[in-house]
Amino acid sequence: MSGRDPYTYVTASLKKKEMHLEVSFYTPDLVANAWVIEDRRPYLSLRSDEAAVSVSSAGGGPVSARDVTLAREIYNAAARYLADCERLYAEQGSGAPVAVEPDAA
Repeated sequence: MSGRDPYTYVTASLKKKEMHLEVSFYTPDLVANAWVIEDRRPYLSLRSDEAAVSVSSAGGGPVSARDVTLAREIYNAAARYLADCERLYAEQGSGAPVAVEPDAA
């Protein structure tokens, strides 16, 4: 363990009149949720006490093929993140297996 306290890091930069915003969550106090708005817009949210990031369909409109592709990319990245977390946790000899909580959806 590194001994660092959990934190959320938010940076904003302006380069050649283009704004760039980055949010990095380094905390177990992160809440991830997904739902559908008005029966037509999928919505994904990652939130800590300090910051939030949300993803929804392009322009808040109907779901497009690109939205489906992006959702698959997010799903695959989350699956890799889960696999890496489980592997590293096991390699650290961190004790009992992590209990799987039921999906709150």
